[in-house]
Parts: sequence; structure tokens; C-alpha cells
Amino acid sequence: MAYTVKKVDVWAGEIADRPGGLASTLAAMNKAGANIEFVVARRAPDKPGTGVVFLTPIKGAKQKSIAQQSGLATSDGLHSVRVEGPDRAGLGAKMTDALAEAGINVRGISAAAPGRRAVSYLAFDSAADSDAAVKVLKKALK
Repeated sequence: MAYTVKKVDVWAGEIADRPGGLASTLAAMNKAGANIEFVVARRAPDKPGTGVVFLTPIKGAKQKSIAQQSGLATSDGLHSVRVEGPDRAGLGAKMTDALAEAGINVRGISAAAPGRRAVSYLAFDSAADSDAAVKVLKKALK
């Protein structure tokens, strides 16, 4: 079974570090019809009382408008690639080895393997790096 490798926009924003801080953002996106498949949220240790959330996908004008009203935006400094396909032992090593051999630095990675499927989000520092990563990963995962 083949892997899907594509660039994605990850939206990010500040949230309140309190009960309901994340819930209010996700509820707003739900009301806009978003089917969020990836969420990472954490405290911002340098800003007491605040946190940060990253999520995707946000599609269409209505969802984008609500995301912006909720304080979310895409970032010029965060370039992400989504990889989905069958889970197998060593998949993360295979991807990161291929990127390292190509001289592409990975800024961050979030991955999960529910059941027999694996989904990874890799972040890069530039659009050029994410473009190159798509090519490298498609070749490595054939």
C-alpha cells in the first residue's frame, strides 16, 4: 500500500492556559464544520497563563474566518509535511534517515500509529525544505 506525502498548512495560535482554553478554540472550529485530525497543545513556559495550539486541517472560507477570529493563523516560519500510510517497524527511522542523507533538517515531528496506519507530521524551517522533503520522502517510501 502506498504512502501519501503532501504539504499541509498547520494553523497555530495562543490559547489561555486554564480549563476550557483549548476547548473554546476546538468548539469554534467544530461549529465552523472543521474536521480537525491533528492537534498539539501545550503551555508556553515563557508566558505564564498562556499556551499554544497547532491544528490542521482548516478548509474553506468559513473555517479560515473562524480560525482567524479565534486567534489562529498559518505561519511563514512553519512548513509542514503530512505522511500517511501503513505502519511498519522502522518507518520513522527510514523517513528521518532519508531526510538526513538529503541534508534536510527536521524542525519537529509528531506521529501516531493507530491500528495498522501511521500518520506523521514533519515540520521544517523553510518552504524550500518542505518541498525537498516531499520529494525525498516520496522516493524513500516507494
